[in-house]
Amino acid sequence: MLNFYACAVEDILMKRRSLRRELTSREGLQELRVAVLGGSTTEELVNFLELLLLAEGFQPVFHQSEYGRFYEDAVHDPQALIDFQPQVVYVHTSCLNIRKLPPLGSTEAELAGCVQAELARYREIWDALEKLGCQVIQNNFELPPHALLGNMDAVAAGGQSRFLMQLNVAFAQEAAGRSKLLVQDVHGISAHLGLRHWFDWPRYFSYKILLTAEANLELARSLNAMIRALYGKSRKVLVLDLDNTLWGGVIGDDGVEKIQIGRETPVAEAYTAFQEYCLALRNRGVLLAVCSKNNEDVAKSGFAHPSSILKFKDFSCFKANWEPKHENLLAIARELNLGVDSFVFIDDNPAERAIVEAQLPSVAVPEVGNDVSKYAQFIDQGRFFEPVSLSKEDLERAALYAGNSQRAEQATRFADYGEYLDSLEMTAEIDVFKPVYLERIAQLTNKTNQFNLTTRRYTLAEMEAAAKDRNTIGLYGRLTDRFGDNGLISIVLGRGEGRVLHMDLWLMSCRVLKREMENAMLDVLAERARARGLETIVGYYLPTAKNGMVADFYSRLGFSLAPAPPGLAAGATMWTLDLAAYTQQNTHIKVLEFAHA
Repeated sequence: MLNFYACAVEDILMKRRSLRRELTSREGLQELRVAVLGGSTTEELVNFLELLLLAEGFQPVFHQSEYGRFYEDAVHDPQALIDFQPQVVYVHTSCLNIRKLPPLGSTEAELAGCVQAELARYREIWDALEKLGCQVIQNNFELPPHALLGNMDAVAAGGQSRFLMQLNVAFAQEAAGRSKLLVQDVHGISAHLGLRHWFDWPRYFSYKILLTAEANLELARSLNAMIRALYGKSRKVLVLDLDNTLWGGVIGDDGVEKIQIGRETPVAEAYTAFQEYCLALRNRGVLLAVCSKNNEDVAKSGFAHPSSILKFKDFSCFKANWEPKHENLLAIARELNLGVDSFVFIDDNPAERAIVEAQLPSVAVPEVGNDVSKYAQFIDQGRFFEPVSLSKEDLERAALYAGNSQRAEQATRFADYGEYLDSLEMTAEIDVFKPVYLERIAQLTNKTNQFNLTTRRYTLAEMEAAAKDRNTIGLYGRLTDRFGDNGLISIVLGRGEGRVLHMDLWLMSCRVLKREMENAMLDVLAERARARGLETIVGYYLPTAKNGMVADFYSRLGFSLAPAPPGLAAGATMWTLDLAAYTQQNTHIKVLEFAHA
């Protein structure tokens, strides 16, 4: 299988059909309906995107507008889109699709008016598409192919470059206020590739294909990463080797004093820059882990170097021993309660990369080579950690996992597990969905795979609709204890039909396993359901390759196994709970009281 984030566009074009046959033959693909509304011909872009989505486990189904009809199909003639029922709509436009550029002699006021006029047209598009209840992805704009005013094109009120940059800012501000709108940064993508490699004028004049094949591939890679993130498939952990990866030299041979890190030489500065990049990823929510063939005490000593940017405390898991690295990666996964498919592994040694790739194919192993100055570039190009939002929990994730280590240490001091739970001094905030939490709620539905009874995925738009539905009960759960705030870590979503509440969603972050949070959630759910006159809760377990840990979840909470109705998936089970006989189960968590909605 080709590495789609490293291979050349020519290789993909040459092997596209055979790759498509191979990828579509795999089992368990998740259907995804994607509409592409284009200002130019989009067939090549869609072909690339199809392969990338197939490689990620999606079975994409596409709808494409006719050439240049992105506005008409969205605003004036949307029936084809309505019938298609897209989950994602991508509006693919370019600087050539701008309706009216400012005249060269424009004043500042005229420039602002042109920006607002163009923005108003796109608002019409977004308003229309958002009525479909789907996620909308709109690209911003590359710079124009020709700077008519030279350097002044970016300065003068009548410069096309100035206009497009201000329009891009307006798009960003608009997206900040629209939960269903994401902006794809075409401005940045085209800058990385270079405008000389972006536009393909011979193909445009002949076939209305505006961009080069290389540019269309980069757009598809970017889109694939955004869709991956929407459906919880972004990576979560950066696993790092040490010697000649985080510092120059072999610490076991050279000692702390002689490893290369700091500002004194070009090589040392390159390692320092890579550590700064890793720390920046940690600070935005990516977990860091170490997987090194080393003596643990020697390996840890490297982070005591006065020039080391990273410190031992920055790592959520640290494995330095002489075991095979793929086995240590599995141990890291167990310790963090995450799948290895959420890992990116960086090692300067090609033999170690090859072994991990062969033994654990779901781990992302970029071919970083052995030049540390390029490591960050390879990680960045892979778009492994692409976010579509940045919540408070993302920014604090590393600290949350650090708190778990303290909790594990605390547990060893108690012979009785109940005493240990009481010692944590836990407090839960459990209430109906609130607008301030919806982004995190949607994010959690797409990231949680193990403690997830149905593994149904929701976009933010779909979760907003569910929160407004009067027939649903949606509850979130936050948990704090003496070691800190665990954040929003549990969600239940039930749909009322008659006197029965059917559970569409029940999930929890694995970092709060065995803390009785599920019992506390059920207590509140039962109370809210009875307040609405409901008599029975019906829960469903839909098995996947990852959620076997909750196969007996409903049984442990006192539900009774019921005959599976027609149409329930193979292996799925249905469970019922009589609310009339229900008594409170949580005994170790203080639950904050909220008025019923």
